[in-house]
Amino acid sequence: MFDLVHLTVNSLAVANVHGLANITISYFDMILDYLVAIIVSIIIALILRVPLMPSDRYSFDVSAIFPTPIIAMGVLSFFLVLNYTFAFNGLLLAVIIGVCSALFVKYLFYYVFPSPEGGDDK
Repeated sequence: MFDLVHLTVNSLAVANVHGLANITISYFDMILDYLVAIIVSIIIALILRVPLMPSDRYSFDVSAIFPTPIIAMGVLSFFLVLNYTFAFNGLLLAVIIGVCSALFVKYLFYYVFPSPEGGDDK
């Protein structure tokens, strides 16, 4: 995670050198944004009654632990690399992305990524 933060800050610095952005964000703010997005996505997923852990270790079931915070971190990193932090140094954006990722996992995940068909062909 710290390597992701370092690469994002470096890309923000390059964007500022070329005059493409006027907002800079610190390492602390970026780590705080990632943590807020992770925590909000897990909490909202649990409120939406997504199971905390999958039913089986090798199943393709969604849970509040695996795809939800990963999707939130990925989408948040897209916004941060583009140097779009919206308000409060990205905290409001992190909350919005956390809520949207939990809603995506609950209602749209199987439409975008269908589970594999078939039996136990090992």
